[in-house]
Amino acid sequence: MGRALELLRKMPHGVRQKMGHAVSEAQFGRTVEYATQMKGSLREVTEVVTRFDGDTYRLMYTVKLHGRVYVLDVFQKKSKHGIATPRSDLARVELRLKAAKAHFETTR
Repeated sequence: MGRALELLRKMPHGVRQKMGHAVSEAQFGRTVEYATQMKGSLREVTEVVTRFDGDTYRLMYTVKLHGRVYVLDVFQKKSKHGIATPRSDLARVELRLKAAKAHFETTR
């Protein structure tokens, strides 16, 4: 969704490998140990957190749409205030989740 694939391709090789592995496992109904389920309005979203060279990278995806994996967002966490995902990133993920659901409804 959005520019997720384009952004993923710009990330360091090690990050792309780990995130690609996580999405591949999701396609087979499995979850990697470094992925967690979000809470609240994003409970249908799984977050993959990868640390590389002192930086933290995140990928958000959903598989709640009849087995389809939608990668909603990929980004490098830049906030230095704790480990929480910034609200602006969460809002973008929520919008893309709605867009993924709409896309699924039109392509069933």
